[in-house]
Amino acid sequence: MAASLGSVVGLGSTSRLTSGFVRSAVNARNPLRLACPSVRGGKATCFERNWLRTDYNVIGFGLIGWLAPSSIPAINGNSLTGLFFESIGAELAHFPTPPALTSQFWLWLVTWHLGLFLCLTFGQIGFKGRTEDYF
Repeated sequence: MAASLGSVVGLGSTSRLTSGFVRSAVNARNPLRLACPSVRGGKATCFERNWLRTDYNVIGFGLIGWLAPSSIPAINGNSLTGLFFESIGAELAHFPTPPALTSQFWLWLVTWHLGLFLCLTFGQIGFKGRTEDYF
């Protein structure tokens, strides 16, 4: 990326000096303009329409893939799914009153759903990566 500094006359010939330290002129760009790859029907689209590329196989296998290990009785002889569903029943027993902040329901709710969403996310990555030949 050498830039021309100008012509030098002398030493028997005319030559152009170039340097890598001097930049060539650059057109100013608008920083607010979006760099969108395509324009369809007069609308600029930056993402594909189906960017999530949902697949019901991932949802089905991800749910089964989380229910199976979370149903193993590993917490004092109880499973995570069982403890979560028992806490739902215990909280519904006094329905108009919401669960207390110290209730075990919140621990089981967050833990169970965190595991489910991780399983679904990794399932989506793995399934789509496999179908699109990433690995």
